[in-house]
Amino acid sequence: MPQDEIWNDDAARRYDTPGTGMFAPEVLGPTVERLAALAEGGRALEFAVGTGRVAVPLAERGVPVTGIELSRPMVRRLREKVDEETVPVVVGDMATATAPGTFRLVYLVFNTISNLLEQSAQVECFRNAARHLAPGGRFVIELGVPDLRKLPPGQDGVVWSTRDDYLALDSYDVLRQRLVSHHVRVDDGGGARVFRSQHRYAWPAELDLMAQLAGFALESRHADWEGAEFTADSPSHVSVYRLPEAG
Repeated sequence: MPQDEIWNDDAARRYDTPGTGMFAPEVLGPTVERLAALAEGGRALEFAVGTGRVAVPLAERGVPVTGIELSRPMVRRLREKVDEETVPVVVGDMATATAPGTFRLVYLVFNTISNLLEQSAQVECFRNAARHLAPGGRFVIELGVPDLRKLPPGQDGVVWSTRDDYLALDSYDVLRQRLVSHHVRVDDGGGARVFRSQHRYAWPAELDLMAQLAGFALESRHADWEGAEFTADSPSHVSVYRLPEAG
């Protein structure tokens, strides 16, 4: 199913969970603070801006933010929060769409680069970031590390959350470097709603090569937005790539 069909009106309506999950202050606060520091007073561009989870508080911190977003329902949800002047949005694919102007920071959060299902599209995403950045500008990616070490022989799925009202698992296609995230939510009446999303996983070293192809160099990599050390056991990473300065 195409990404713009996955992120439909129903998904956009259910995406925001104010105060909990990825909207929890302890998750969102460090993300916004780090991005504000990396922008160094300049303009920021968010690829796959969604409903504005990060863009809106970042704009409130005084960073001018523009977004690119493929899903019109997600943009409509964003417009319930802020107007076009506050967070302008270009509707299109983050690998190819162009936003007006030049930026000091481009960023992709919460595994969104994995929504591009081909390696070539992920490479083009890096190149698109480079086209939007001023010399010395940064491209920031937050991405999970594949859980392949947890797969026993003959099994292609990993359960990563089990609650009374929620079950989540990832099923892997290791030949095509794909995974499908399955989310099952149970309501008070015992009914269940299933949401699935497709992803192409990429290892940190693969992202580093993509970055080199686009003219970036790795500036830093941490396990989270607060700067924890990235180790072999880290479930995700925040990687900062930088273009050379002019001259």
